[in-house]
Amino acid sequence: MRAFAVAVFALSLAVVTATAWAAPRVPETPAMIGAQMQRGIDRANASIDIILAIPEDRRTWGNTVAALDRTLGTFDADTSMVQFMAYTHPDVAMRTAARGAEQAWNEWMVDLGKNESLYKALVTVDKSHNHVIDCEQTRLLEHMLRDYRRSGMALPADQRAQLADLEREINKTTQAFDSAINDDPTIVSVTRDELDGMPEAWIDTRTNADGLYLLGMDYPTIVPILDNSPNAALRQKIWMARKRRGGKENVRTLEKLLGLRAQQAAMLGYDHPADFENEVRMSGSAERVQQFYEVLRPMLHKKALLDHAMLTQAKRDATDDDNATLKPWDFSYYMEQIKQRDFNVDGNVVREYFPMTKVRDGLFEIVERLYGVKMVPKNGIVGKDIWHEDVEWFDVVDGDGELLGEFFMDLYPREGKYGHAAQWGLVPRVRLADGRMQKPVAALVCNFPAPTDNMPSLLSHDQTETFFHEFGHGLHTLLAQGEMARFSGTGVERDFVEAPSQMFEAWVWSPQTLPLLSGHYETHEPLPTDLLERMISAKTLGSGMMNETQVHYGLTDLTYHLDPEGDLDTTQVGKDMLAETTMFEPVDETWFQGSFGHLTGYQAGYYGYMWSRVFAEDMAARFKSLGMLNPEAGAHYRATVLGQGGSKSANDMLRDYLGREPNMDAFIVSLGLEPPQVDAATN
Repeated sequence: MRAFAVAVFALSLAVVTATAWAAPRVPETPAMIGAQMQRGIDRANASIDIILAIPEDRRTWGNTVAALDRTLGTFDADTSMVQFMAYTHPDVAMRTAARGAEQAWNEWMVDLGKNESLYKALVTVDKSHNHVIDCEQTRLLEHMLRDYRRSGMALPADQRAQLADLEREINKTTQAFDSAINDDPTIVSVTRDELDGMPEAWIDTRTNADGLYLLGMDYPTIVPILDNSPNAALRQKIWMARKRRGGKENVRTLEKLLGLRAQQAAMLGYDHPADFENEVRMSGSAERVQQFYEVLRPMLHKKALLDHAMLTQAKRDATDDDNATLKPWDFSYYMEQIKQRDFNVDGNVVREYFPMTKVRDGLFEIVERLYGVKMVPKNGIVGKDIWHEDVEWFDVVDGDGELLGEFFMDLYPREGKYGHAAQWGLVPRVRLADGRMQKPVAALVCNFPAPTDNMPSLLSHDQTETFFHEFGHGLHTLLAQGEMARFSGTGVERDFVEAPSQMFEAWVWSPQTLPLLSGHYETHEPLPTDLLERMISAKTLGSGMMNETQVHYGLTDLTYHLDPEGDLDTTQVGKDMLAETTMFEPVDETWFQGSFGHLTGYQAGYYGYMWSRVFAEDMAARFKSLGMLNPEAGAHYRATVLGQGGSKSANDMLRDYLGREPNMDAFIVSLGLEPPQVDAATN
């Protein structure tokens, strides 16, 4: 997910059918969702029983560790599409049933983590010396044993039972928090006069109810207003509504969740949830994250001061008010004004060069030239193969004709659909017991402007970057080459998972690749070279303040999870952190955390977006040096990063790819700053 970025938002979801490489079928009724979930549970339980029946003296890595990994891969495979429907299906009854399936999946995973017999079977393999296993196999066993330790296997039986009940409550509360965000009904009603200054083509696509325009909180609605509306009151109204989504009830749900997480961490012997969560990430601890920010924040603030002065002056000039102050809802508007004034870059003109179909086809050509793979469209039946008529479906075929996997794209907003941008790994790659390979399947979910009868879908350059970002996650899923489900594709440390997707954003800025993915929707002419040069010149505009906003999100998230008791006024913490980390003053009667979806899935880990960005810029530098369409550079990256999945540590993959230790230099340059003399590596 770009904003869950996985998305970043990411679930451990997968699907398999009778053939190990086919994409899942879409359930047709709520009853089918429940039935498919139960079949998956029954199949997984039968597999676990087979593993447990093996005599102790006959246990091996293959019949125990690999068998458990296959079981988890096929369990995800049997059940993920029915869970995925909670975020994408157009029918509310189907979404509700899918949430029930998701809860059943969570319940089963809690029970698995408390299965003492299975844990003892893994310990037997670990202590055995009658077989030889390689580094990747050792890594898988170590991860499984670590998972059991983190599930409380060292606790007495009564405390394990108590922990299981706590984890079930965490899962239910998490789902309630997420559902409130996904189902949030916020609508802002405005008059036609309030929309003065907005593009007529945009106004014509808004819902009009008896003279009032009904504005939802989807990106194709709110971003154009914040970027383009000269009406400061309208911008404020939209910004405020966005920051109040979820309501105070969801704030209370979040605060309950933080308390539950604190109880879980304490039972497992951690000082606070942040250390529990970050133990298994690159950072290793909350302290290391804080050190990362200590290095970064002074550099960002230096740039933010310059940005703030520039934007404040722009507002004062525009309003003829020498005392005007910059508000959060002013930022994007005056950024666009300065781009037009100083760089002759008009975002509404730029988007005319990025029709969705041209961007998609250009991206596919870039991927083919870099990695030698083709995206072949498939025909799908709505309600069986695909869940909505907007969904596109593709095979991924390697240069030698091998089917590597499949993916779906669901690109336009609709009621009840997940509201950000994210990639779901729907099927992990894993070698099955009969020797067949279960091939990966991915789904990209975005919310770009939908085409109309009179106009194709036109993407802003930012939206084009978002599309590449999410497809970068998709490539990570689809180009996996390992044989273990645990390490398939994006099965890497959470604070590295964004790096491949962030790196792929570089291709929307390159003069080598822009002609492939841009073309005016009427004339088909590519983006003019001089316009691209001006866009590049403006690229670091506002970078200090934008990245300080990311620091605010990251440090607020971290602070929520540093309290040993989890007893927090999250609204006050958010306001305090805003004042401490950004150039803005807090705004009363807002509670952004009520719709901060990354607090589930990325908890204590939102810092990973900036942490990963350091590595993404470092990795992209190699392509910029060798050529953005250089197939040798692509093959090296595919072999050392994308194909590896989580089979190696992120640090080892970075060293293999870069041929050296990673550093911050390229990232600092990307902000428009000079690298410091002392290297600030994040390894």
